Amino acid sequence: MKKYFIFVSAMSNKPSYNPAILREEDDDVLTASGNSYSLVVWNDDVNTFEWVIETLIEVCSHTPEQAEQCALFIHTRGKYAVKNGSYHFLKPKCEAITDRQINATLEELA
Repeated sequence: MKKYFIFVSAMSNKPSYNPAILREEDDDVLTASGNSYSLVVWNDDVNTFEWVIETLIEVCSHTPEQAEQCALFIHTRGKYAVKNGSYHFLKPKCEAITDRQINATLEELA
């Protein structure tokens, strides 16, 4: 897997892309992070945007802007992964969301 780095010049404070600077990493490094699950929230015809946004702020510690974006993605795509992490980290959050009558599941990342 190739990673590209963007550098910010101290002179201009603008990011600059340099394709000559590449770094290759093994895929194993990604699995070592412990983020092997996604907390997926599903769209429905019952819950309001406001309720979903409030839930994401309170349960997932999203900012209001993040929660609003997630709610829009959930509505337009049918579902959206609102948080990634370990199973033990996400399980209580999933239960808290479903306790609020919002459909949520944990999905293992490939």
